[in-house]
Amino acid sequence: MKQDRILVIGAGGQIGSVLVEALRSNYGNDNVIATDLRPLENQSGPSEILDALNAEAMATVVKKHGINQIYHLAAILSANGEKNPLWAWDINMRSLFNVLEISRSEGIDKVYCPSSIAVFGQEAAARDTPQYEVLIPETVYGISKVAGENWCNYYFKRYGLDVRSMRYPGIIGYQSMPGGGTTDYAVDIYHYAVRGEAFECFLKEDTMLPMLYMTDAIRATLELMEAPADKLTVRTSYNLAGMSFTPAEITESIRREAPDFKVTYKPDFRQAIAESWPGSIDDSAARRDWNWKPEFDLDKMTRDMLFHLGNGLK
Repeated sequence: MKQDRILVIGAGGQIGSVLVEALRSNYGNDNVIATDLRPLENQSGPSEILDALNAEAMATVVKKHGINQIYHLAAILSANGEKNPLWAWDINMRSLFNVLEISRSEGIDKVYCPSSIAVFGQEAAARDTPQYEVLIPETVYGISKVAGENWCNYYFKRYGLDVRSMRYPGIIGYQSMPGGGTTDYAVDIYHYAVRGEAFECFLKEDTMLPMLYMTDAIRATLELMEAPADKLTVRTSYNLAGMSFTPAEITESIRREAPDFKVTYKPDFRQAIAESWPGSIDDSAARRDWNWKPEFDLDKMTRDMLFHLGNGLK
C-alpha cells in the first residue's frame, strides 16, 4: 500500500465524492483526508470541514495530516457562475492561489488542479479542438480556468511545483447529482428515465458536446497523477475526451433500453454557453504522454447508468 498522504479539497462534489473512494482504495482509507465546506457523511476515512478560501485553515490541515499530495476540486461551475460572476471568480481564484502557495511553501510533492472544456470559446475549432488552441472563454468559469491553467504552469516553471491538470468534458455518473454545470442534462436525463418521467431538456436536441463517463474520468485522473513527471509535456492542462453526443442521441440510446421514454426541449441561457464550446476534443497529447484511452462509449454508459440508478430497467 502506497504511503502518500493526500488531501482532497471539494470532496463532496460530483467528482470529489467518487475520487476520494478511488484514492482510498489505492492509498488506504487513513491516508486520504476528505474536506469540504460542509460536513461529509458516510466517510470510510478521515474528513474535515475546510473553507478553501481560508489559507490559514488549509495550511493547518496540511501540517496536521502530513499531506504530500493535494487534489483541488472546489469550484463554482459554469451555469451557477453566470448567476454571480464576481463571486464565482473570487472563489475559484482565491482557492486556487491558496492551494498553490501552501503547496509551494510546504513542499507538497504533487498537486492536481482540474480544468475544463469551458476554457474554449467560439474562436476555437468546433471539432477535434487541438491541445494548443486559442482560449477566449465566454463564461466566468471558463475565464477562471484559463487563468488557473496559466498560474499552474507558472508555479511549475517558476518554483518547480509538480502541478498536473486535465480539461474535463461533461462528466456523467450515477454516484451523485451534478453541481451546476451546463452538461448536467446528461446526468439528469437518466434519473428521469429510471423514474419513468418525461424529461425537459434545457439544450437544443442537436447540441453536440464532449462527455466522459465518471469511471473513465476517475481512472484518467489517477493515471495522470501516477504518470512519471518527465513524460508530461503539458503543464497547463491536458485535453481529455471520451465521447461526443447530442441530447437527441442520448435520448435514442436510453430508448433502446426504455422505449417509452419521452423528452421535450426548452433551451434556456445554458444553450448559449454550450454553443460556445467545442463538439469534440483532440486528446492525442494525453494518449501519447500517459497512454490515456477511454473505455465507455454512449451505449455502454447508458446501460451502466440505468443499471446502477434503477438496478436495471425491467
